[in-house]
Amino acid sequence: MEWHKDRYIISCGFERMDTDAVYELLSNSYWASERPKHVIVQSMRNSLCFGLFEYGKQIGFARVITDHVVFAWVCDVIIDPDFRGKGLGKWLLNCIVEHPDLQVKTTGLFTKDAHTFYEQYNFKSVDTMQRVVHEPKCWEHFKPC
Repeated sequence: MEWHKDRYIISCGFERMDTDAVYELLSNSYWASERPKHVIVQSMRNSLCFGLFEYGKQIGFARVITDHVVFAWVCDVIIDPDFRGKGLGKWLLNCIVEHPDLQVKTTGLFTKDAHTFYEQYNFKSVDTMQRVVHEPKCWEHFKPC
């Protein structure tokens, strides 16, 4: 599935994703900076990915983990710093919430600093429990790509 706006494209085609560009974007984020590239690529393979492109160059990314019926989880939403402030993040979130495969009962996400942004899309802050493994041993089981 693809969306077009001026010189930009958002695509859900995994084959279009530039794993090097996604790794570079995420390695500069506060939430994914310690993820090895092979883990990022494996997480992409197991998710519905949304790539944002300008003239074929990947400048943004998000992924959604879902069962396509009851629950979805939005992850790794990021726009290249040189392209922020142009409404591209809003467009990316619009594409995610309107995607026909993501019309589920509940959609969740974690954020430390973008609450106001996500509230525009009817996300609400709620109390949850979580199990966090600080040094995931599961990463050792994935072979580098």
